[in-house]
Amino acid sequence: MARTRSNPPLSSRTALSLPTCWAAKARFAVFSPFLPKMVRVTSSPYLVVGLGNPGPKYAGTRHNIGFNVADELADELVASFSVHKKTNTDVAEARYGHGGAATKVIIAKPRCFMNLSGGPIKALAQYFNVSPDHIIVIHDELELDFAAIKLRVGGGDRGHNGLRSTTKSLGTKDYQRLSVGIGRPPGRMDPGSFVLKPWTKQEAQEVPIMCADAVEEILRALD
Repeated sequence: MARTRSNPPLSSRTALSLPTCWAAKARFAVFSPFLPKMVRVTSSPYLVVGLGNPGPKYAGTRHNIGFNVADELADELVASFSVHKKTNTDVAEARYGHGGAATKVIIAKPRCFMNLSGGPIKALAQYFNVSPDHIIVIHDELELDFAAIKLRVGGGDRGHNGLRSTTKSLGTKDYQRLSVGIGRPPGRMDPGSFVLKPWTKQEAQEVPIMCADAVEEILRALD
């Protein structure tokens, strides 16, 4: 069952104090030469990475829900992705905050396959000088019911190759993981096959709500 959102829209909780003529852009602080005097950027950025596999073959599969959430977060923060060649990722940079302060947020999607995600994530952390406790990795989770969202720090990889690669590359488990539940495969279906299959028609209708819920959880972690 899809979960309805009882909270007010994200934009109503995250608006910055900007001039009235900028009301259409007032949900978030964005990179602009006109903003530095108005918005104070906090010193420690956040790196939010959505895990998935690149290419149209894997678009719309359960394993790529991390990419879907990253796209939703970028849209919510009014940011656009571009290729970051030094780290082999797609990156969108934004600022998020309340009042006169803002946090720099780097949203990323590795351009490599899932089981090699750790290398680009380590490169991003080094390039943008992000500590492990400010890294949030978004991934699909078989052990959570469909549409359930859970944020945790540390712990095991639970058989997820993307998390295993990330932990190995960072040299620590002490980063944040946002788990998005996809449920268990039906019958005796192999989990590896299940995660690479497209959503059912009914599930696909609920994916936007899942992504919105995941973005809410991420923004709470940034506060």
